[in-house]
Amino acid sequence: MNSAMQGTMEFGVNLSFAPKRWPEPEAWARIVREDMGLHLVQFSFDLLDPWWPDPARLQQAERVRAAAQAAGITIHSAQIGIASYTFNGLLHPDPVVRDAGVTWWTRAIEVAAAMGAGAVGGPLGALTSSSTLVEGERERRYDDVRAIIAGLADRAAAAGLRALLVEPTPQAREIPASIAESVRLMRDLDGQCRVPVEYVLDIGHALYQPLYGPAARLDEWFAAVGSHIGILHIQNTDFQSDSHWGWPDARGVYSVSEFAEQVRAAGLDATPTFLEVFYPFELADDLVLANAVSSVRHCLAELAQGGNS
Repeated sequence: MNSAMQGTMEFGVNLSFAPKRWPEPEAWARIVREDMGLHLVQFSFDLLDPWWPDPARLQQAERVRAAAQAAGITIHSAQIGIASYTFNGLLHPDPVVRDAGVTWWTRAIEVAAAMGAGAVGGPLGALTSSSTLVEGERERRYDDVRAIIAGLADRAAAAGLRALLVEPTPQAREIPASIAESVRLMRDLDGQCRVPVEYVLDIGHALYQPLYGPAARLDEWFAAVGSHIGILHIQNTDFQSDSHWGWPDARGVYSVSEFAEQVRAAGLDATPTFLEVFYPFELADDLVLANAVSSVRHCLAELAQGGNS
């Protein structure tokens, strides 16, 4: 099977399963093509740190490009990854550190272009907990990050990328962290960017009940920001955590076929969907590979069922 689904739904895998196990581009490319039967990936910067000095980072980017081409794999985009997500990034309380975050994103744009990806991005960062005690601080950080995004979009355009990606997260200290804030950000960026700014909508984020309540619904996100969604992330979850489990996993209850039905009903079935699963670093490699492959097969079967019901 491959990522060309019946109808127009397209499916690929984020390389989140590979860090620390299969860092060689040739290794993950073989797994994606031969074991998973896919030809569409979203690269993870957990495999290549944009902070690496030259020539190492650009040499590795070229190796990624070559391995993907040799395996017949398209690199749709490059995602921040877990390592950089642990930092406060573009929302850090210190402007010097925020500037460093801009440098990181700029280098990520360069690397993404060098490896042949069409877009780059992810979560923007996090405010400090103490910011909740300072009146107007969130609004100031919002204004700052909006200007930063516009500048990064210009850099993405100059590098030849198609889009800049922003991922809403289910944490109140992050931006955007709600449907309303996501709508506002796109409205405020309208006409300000040289390439489209698109959302990466993760179902585990959008349906996170501790923040959004037990009535959280995916179709509400689709109705509000559907025209700005460039990528969908899918994971197995219990709606009580940002789980990123695969299939099978007894803890997860998410229905991929229902997801496909909702995507199709919203007219978003041309939007690529990527499986994004994470595993404990201590878990045996063969168990990780087996679950990642079974997760891909589960999703392909359920997407075909739900997308054509």
